[in-house]
Amino acid sequence: MGTALVYHEDMTAARLLWEDPEYVALLRGTQALGTQELQALSGQYDAVYFHPRTFHCARLAVGAALQLVDAVMTGAVRNGLALVRPPGHHSQRAAANGFCVFNSVAIAARHAKQKHGLHRVLIVDWDVHHGQGTQYIFEDDPSVLYFSWHRYEHRRFWPYLRESDADAVGQGQGLGFTVNLPWNQVGMGNADYMAAFLHVLLPLAFEFDPELVLVSAGFDSAIGDPEGQMQATPECFAHLTQLLQVLADGRVCAVLEGGYHLESLSQSVCMMVQALLGDPAPPLSGPMVPHGSALESIQSVRAAQAPYWMSLQQQGAAPVLSPSTCSPEGKPSPLLPWGPEFKAAATQTMAALSSLLDKLCLNPTPPVRTAVALTAPDAALVLPPGVLCQERSALPEEMQAWARPHKALAQDKALTALGRVLYLLDRLLDGQVSSGIAATPAPATAATLDVAIRCGLSHGAQRLLCVAVGQLDRPPDLTDDGRNLWLNIGGKEAAAPSTFHVCVPLPGTTGGFLNCVLALVLPLAYSFQPDLVLVALGPAHGLRDPQAALLTALLRGPAGGRVLALIDEESTPQLVGVLARVLHGEAPPSLGPFSMASPEDMQALMRLRGPLEPQWKMLQVAASP
Repeated sequence: MGTALVYHEDMTAARLLWEDPEYVALLRGTQALGTQELQALSGQYDAVYFHPRTFHCARLAVGAALQLVDAVMTGAVRNGLALVRPPGHHSQRAAANGFCVFNSVAIAARHAKQKHGLHRVLIVDWDVHHGQGTQYIFEDDPSVLYFSWHRYEHRRFWPYLRESDADAVGQGQGLGFTVNLPWNQVGMGNADYMAAFLHVLLPLAFEFDPELVLVSAGFDSAIGDPEGQMQATPECFAHLTQLLQVLADGRVCAVLEGGYHLESLSQSVCMMVQALLGDPAPPLSGPMVPHGSALESIQSVRAAQAPYWMSLQQQGAAPVLSPSTCSPEGKPSPLLPWGPEFKAAATQTMAALSSLLDKLCLNPTPPVRTAVALTAPDAALVLPPGVLCQERSALPEEMQAWARPHKALAQDKALTALGRVLYLLDRLLDGQVSSGIAATPAPATAATLDVAIRCGLSHGAQRLLCVAVGQLDRPPDLTDDGRNLWLNIGGKEAAAPSTFHVCVPLPGTTGGFLNCVLALVLPLAYSFQPDLVLVALGPAHGLRDPQAALLTALLRGPAGGRVLALIDEESTPQLVGVLARVLHGEAPPSLGPFSMASPEDMQALMRLRGPLEPQWKMLQVAASP
């Protein structure tokens, strides 16, 4: 079984693992209270409304989270989502808060450590409100890395806390294990959320190396929600989920938090579930240009966290921006659901969502998720169930026409391999196959790649990204017409002959490789917004299997899963198998212990980024001065 969606009354049998028995007894007693008593008790807390069934529902929510963790940690399922109410991330040790009664995610983290012996748990809170309850519970605990982005507006948005700002980084042994990214303006969208993951969360997460990822999955951060007033579209949450699935061997447990616009909530949840199931995420809509305010926040949190994380220490983090000095006085009134502003915003949102959903319907999931085209069968190759072994080929006259300019494709073996590449490429472009792997003889790799680029561009791809790993030169007559972006990893030196032609040496450490992928490759890819990605592993490419798998897995996102990997026919069955698994939606293997990037690798990366940032905005990690 791959993904769990569970509900059963037995969930109420789960032990709450709550530290304050008096608080639990108080809530248990609410089952027998009348309306006036419930109202009086609710008034003792901030934004809490008790009902005689609240305690039962809150126990179900906790039980669902614990059963999901157990199922994932025992291997019964790969990942899952607990669809629960009430939410939990505002709840504190002895105080309900913000619709939350018990902090389900915090209890799940503690349960994972106690029952399953985990030492490192990552909690990602993408709800639009700060999960201050989770922060308070773990702020001195280095075994839990807590990341939260939230609408803050310089402390003018609920819960109006000073400790929601970027410089609140934990206490005692937990310094650096609380990561707050405050949004100081509304209207943050796909580019801002992706930039936050690429430039803040993922560098820290890879260094932390979690054994389990818990998501406080609040969708009031999605477009149309009256609380959040943000602009991230439903498919963005599929991308965020895919990025988290490369961590912790894919062990991701999400628990529903907020979300107050039913259409936006339902579509965003569906996008997340599709990603958990391994389906490719639809391409992101809209320009991938982060807001200046978002970059200011990213700059602040990177600077605040740099003293505690090797992955940020060499990146020239700017001084921490001054924390908010705004008082909570003058805080804006909530958008009331019966007011004219709410109705106008709801009307605009419905129109925007309707347009977005129409676009999503135009990108149906291909019937075949992954296909493999090899030059010869290999008995040692083990493929995941559902991966298609493709043996069909393009028509002979088409093969010969494309091969004619290349001497390396004159031999029968190379020509046969080219025919299978062309057939597979056409199936990707016509929507029959989502992703594929094709083998080619080593002497013909460069020529086959050249043909694949030209064929892709002539057969329907509007923007094609080629990530060539190893000693592979860019085709000399490939034009900088804005339709192709060539990125070579493994060149002799860092260089950008043009904004569409970038070369970087292959870093020699885990940290250097991750920096290259997260700070260069993915920002370029998401800025370019390709509809086809070619990943070419040339002869002597130098990547270990886990590195090749991670790179390929992460490149599923920018092009909506449409990835074709070209490999040497002499590649090991292990490499082919692991690439097939990640393209099919499974998690890549671990890179191993984190090691800091070398100064040479960091300098090469920084030299490249500066000239490229004006064209490719997702490279930016700080606001323009």
